[in-house]
Amino acid sequence: MISRNQAFFAALALTATSILSGCVTNPVTGEQQLSLISTQQELNLGQQQYPINQQQQGGQYTIDPSLQEYVNRVGQKLARVSDQPQLPYEFVVLNNSVPNAWALPGGKIAINRGLLVLLEDEAELAAVLGHEIVHAAARHSATAMSQQQVLGAGLAVLGAATKESAYADLISTGSQLGGSAYIARYGRSNELESDEYGMKYMAAAGYDPQGAVRLQRKFVELSKGRQSNGLEALFASHPPSQSRVSANIEHSKSLPKGGVTNRDAYQKAIAQLKRDADAYENYDDALNAANKKQFDTALNLVRKAQKQQPKEASFFALEGDLLAQKKLFDKAHQAYDRAVQKNPALFSHWLKRGMASAQLNDYTAAERDLNRSLRYLETAYAHFYLGEVYEKQGNKQSAFKHYETAAGAGGEIGSKAQARMQALTGKG
Repeated sequence: MISRNQAFFAALALTATSILSGCVTNPVTGEQQLSLISTQQELNLGQQQYPINQQQQGGQYTIDPSLQEYVNRVGQKLARVSDQPQLPYEFVVLNNSVPNAWALPGGKIAINRGLLVLLEDEAELAAVLGHEIVHAAARHSATAMSQQQVLGAGLAVLGAATKESAYADLISTGSQLGGSAYIARYGRSNELESDEYGMKYMAAAGYDPQGAVRLQRKFVELSKGRQSNGLEALFASHPPSQSRVSANIEHSKSLPKGGVTNRDAYQKAIAQLKRDADAYENYDDALNAANKKQFDTALNLVRKAQKQQPKEASFFALEGDLLAQKKLFDKAHQAYDRAVQKNPALFSHWLKRGMASAQLNDYTAAERDLNRSLRYLETAYAHFYLGEVYEKQGNKQSAFKHYETAAGAGGEIGSKAQARMQALTGKG
């Protein structure tokens, strides 16, 4: 049996070997950093995950297509002066009220409409997008994933060597906590790096770097009331602090003075979002009421939102959800119809209409819509309900196949699928 000391040094050696063999040059800073993932793997990951992330977070904002064009234009302007201008950059606005922005490997970047309405001018938008561009250009995601691989390898050796020890659970728990803390520290350094070089990209593209200072000041102020305004997600991934404000002020001293803010152009670009602010507020309030099971209140709020902005598909999808909660599946189906018509590019609209069709015993329509949802996003729910549809039609082979896929997802829906598989095979 390997001693705990031997296990520790084996894990240490494995980790050290991985680090030494996986060091690459950060394309932005020129410093060495860990990366066990090739550039092509990174590009593939971003390409594959980008549409999935969009689907999971509300899909693209569709009411005003010119806003998508505007944000992409600003983003591409910054990308051209970045340290990796050859990356296949994309910029989209997501139909999500949570104020947030994120970047995937390879320059796949998104910003939520909920963040856009908090910004004042194009320079502040450039500060957000420049920050995210640095995450992509500096290969921060690859480094983070590599760190996780190294930590996982080290933990595997420790776990194997100590599984017969009374201290095995304690060691495992402690290592996990250490891993989380290490990733958190690494994340903060990346945030500072993205702030600094993002400001350089702003200046190179002709924007006023003070936009980044104003942005961080705004985040610090907003963070004081984050429990009540849904900013937790933004500050979890982009923690604000006075030290970041001070750092940006210092960075700005070495950059050219002046630069454009383009406030009028920005305000024109987000004009539709501002006109619809009350509608989205009613929608968000309806979601909160629904979470508290105040379904009648939620229905009144979302129907008010529909009158304020009748083009927004998510308002009708939520109405369908609330009617389905009341078991009014025929009316829910009608609401989902309108959601699909207004935005056919979101998986959840097809999924929910398919589920409503199944409740109305229209299995042909249910099969069509559930399969259509899978084109946009693979979900355990779609596979589970397809299993039910095929089972009710007497197609046990197809039913088992979809239940098996759903069972692989685990959780409550996975357990239900497992139970249906056992019933089909007579083992329940």
